[in-house]
Amino acid sequence: MFRTRLLVSVLAASIAMPALADVTLLNVSYDVMRDFYKDYNPAFQKHYEDKFKDKVTIQMSHGASSKQARSVIDGLPADVVTMNQHNDIDAIADKGKLLPADWAKRLPNQSAPFTSLQVLIVKKGNPKGIKDWNDLAKPGIQVVFPNPKTSGNGRYTFLAAWGYALRQPGGNEQKAAQFEAAVLKNVPVLEAGGRAATTTFIQRGIGDVLVTFENEAEMIAREFGRGNFEVIYPTVSIEAEPPVAVVDKVVDKKGTRKAAEEYLSWLWSPEAQEIAAQNYLRPRDKAILAKHASQFPNVKLFGINDFGGWQAAQKKYFDDGGEYDKIAAEVAKR
Repeated sequence: MFRTRLLVSVLAASIAMPALADVTLLNVSYDVMRDFYKDYNPAFQKHYEDKFKDKVTIQMSHGASSKQARSVIDGLPADVVTMNQHNDIDAIADKGKLLPADWAKRLPNQSAPFTSLQVLIVKKGNPKGIKDWNDLAKPGIQVVFPNPKTSGNGRYTFLAAWGYALRQPGGNEQKAAQFEAAVLKNVPVLEAGGRAATTTFIQRGIGDVLVTFENEAEMIAREFGRGNFEVIYPTVSIEAEPPVAVVDKVVDKKGTRKAAEEYLSWLWSPEAQEIAAQNYLRPRDKAILAKHASQFPNVKLFGINDFGGWQAAQKKYFDDGGEYDKIAAEVAKR
């Protein structure tokens, strides 16, 4: 009889309690996105519980984009990856076989929910008078940006400078390479990722100018004060389109596909696009972009397609023996 009463009590308790399944997702991301996901994750958790009556826990892993991709290929069980360039996710598809090659077609805008661009951050008062990319090649200027071999931020910086050189009067591939060499000669240290480069510039006080994503400038303002540095918008820059993807083999093994797909698709919702704008990521939603137009100066932009797409750019500039390696080797001899 005691067992019967116990069973009835357990059943009654299970009926009275809401049926909440605690799903855990691991988002493997690049380091400059820490602040956005600090804001996005709790908003998404509320949305998910309201919609599905289930709970979801979000775990984050941050680091240099390409190093993060390598970690996923090597076994880090990411449910979703949120990188700063497509070829990092392409590598997960190609080398890791963890998601299909056409992953970018599964969400709008080639799976990039917002955009950014490379800007120049200088110390208060801009003591070296830095105004554009050409100033980064001048003698006596120390330039800080992350290593293009390990960081998408670094690759965007390299391509932004190359594209700038091509667009100058008489610009060509040879002159672009010479310009990159002059800039690289002024780099005192190449950090692994964007956040490490920011720490070097802001906290260690190394360098005259930091090249990074526009949204990183807002993080610096929040953490270190808006009066301690200035943001310089160059005359031309490269548009960054940070992509996102579900890692199929992981979510199917863990049974987390529904939550993972919702986590990424909600990035295009008005609520998430507003969070993006507040973190100085340029939203895809035209109404929200217009609402925040004053914080996003117009800059003439070119894109990765001007370099033949990420796979072509990776092969030409950043694979072993590519343009970056040639330039770095030449600079090291000087």
